[in-house]
Amino acid sequence: MKLELLRVVDTGGRPVRDVPCGDDEARALLQQMIFLRTFDERAVALQRQGRIGTYAPYQGLEACQAAAAFALQKEDWLLPTYRDHGAAMVHGLPVEEALAYWAGRVESYRAPEGVNVFPPAVPIATQIPHAAGIGWGMRLAGSRAAVLCFFGDGATSEGDFHEGVNFAGVYRSPVVFFCQNNGYAISVPFSRQTAAASIAVRAAGYGIAGERVDGNDALAVLDAVRRALARAREGGGPTLIEAVTYRVGPHTTSDDPSRYRDPDEASRLNLGDPIERLRRYLSARGAWSDEDEGAAREAARARVAAAVQAVEAMAPPDPADIFNHVYGAEPAFFQEQRRRFLAELGRGAAASRETMEGGR
Repeated sequence: MKLELLRVVDTGGRPVRDVPCGDDEARALLQQMIFLRTFDERAVALQRQGRIGTYAPYQGLEACQAAAAFALQKEDWLLPTYRDHGAAMVHGLPVEEALAYWAGRVESYRAPEGVNVFPPAVPIATQIPHAAGIGWGMRLAGSRAAVLCFFGDGATSEGDFHEGVNFAGVYRSPVVFFCQNNGYAISVPFSRQTAAASIAVRAAGYGIAGERVDGNDALAVLDAVRRALARAREGGGPTLIEAVTYRVGPHTTSDDPSRYRDPDEASRLNLGDPIERLRRYLSARGAWSDEDEGAAREAARARVAAAVQAVEAMAPPDPADIFNHVYGAEPAFFQEQRRRFLAELGRGAAASRETMEGGR
């Protein structure tokens, strides 16, 4: 059993079914995708220059990130993973907050009041039970908001995936479980992730709706997520969406995908570049010009440059931050670790003082 792959436009940007939005919305979506690509490329460059730490690129996943978050309403909640800062920015997380996270700043990812974005989940799949519980809580409180939960194909092999999706199905939590199936969980191919024909087909086992969508087709992603969110708000329960896409770059900047991937693999999948597909669609309609492209790119570069400047203007981080907020009452061995660490940095007096303060 394998679900049909939903497509709205083909790789040439030609519609193959009804388009779910007007030109103005499609243009706004393309502008967001251009911004996300600009941010991603700049972040990789910053990492290579040693100006931020290890970074998880999302090139090729812009349709998933931008269109899924674009479908959200302001009151909805977004639960991202470490790779979904693009979606978080589309839902309102300030750009400098996302970049500061990759610069290792403890004060990063501070969503302003009213921007409903959770901190990124680094442990695989742990955010899925959280999403189920948040949705259930909102339902009990009478809210009509919904939850969009991102994860990758590797997360579907974790116990938290089963527990979270099963719970949401039983209690009809208003959650959209959005799996970016980009082909690999680090170096493990999808063929070794599950014996099932797809991830979306698993939805039947939980008694919930499931849909398989072309993850490089922004309009298809927008259509699928909007319908799933509407169903959640109306009490129809959760949906499991599998967005079939391809991770163009490495898992992180510490990874070498040439050691486990065929270089011709992406072309065989015939998914096309997500930005180019939407650009071709709009251009064919006379709704996108070279001037529009230039303006979008310039605006994106300026927005990213401002974020880089803001993050690099921050005061140097306090090394002691690595110990802060770990325990409510710090045990003796932990205080000793702090003291020795700070002593190594030549902060003996500070180490003693901070140990005393930490033990209070």
